Amino acid sequence: MVYFYLGLSSAIAETEGGATLHVTILGLRSDEGDVHIALYDNPRNFPDPNGMILDVEVPIYQKKAHYSFKDLTQRDYAIAIYHDENNNDSFDQNFFGIPLEDYAFSNNASVFFRAPSFSDASFQLLGPRNISIRIAD
Repeated sequence: MVYFYLGLSSAIAETEGGATLHVTILGLRSDEGDVHIALYDNPRNFPDPNGMILDVEVPIYQKKAHYSFKDLTQRDYAIAIYHDENNNDSFDQNFFGIPLEDYAFSNNASVFFRAPSFSDASFQLLGPRNISIRIAD
């Protein structure tokens, strides 16, 4: 009976706004450096580094990274990530703006001369959710 009540209260808390998002990054080429995960909730700000609502830096283990965002409001979100392999806390690009470090977006949204739109990368968070993002080769 106690277990049922605890499980029920946890489910109620999730539906009242405090949703958890579990993010797994796959396909990293090495365990060097960290992965930066930026969370967005506004299409006008995606993927501007100044427009993210949360930004975390997570370690890599066996070419994977994991992070859980907790107590998120239930709404649409999009994620942009990059592998900061040289650990300089910067998304390195060459003189022409071509990325020198691996990156990806939620929904594994494709990139063609520019970042995907918020609608291509966004997903609904209505309760606990697991998503995987694969670094493109």
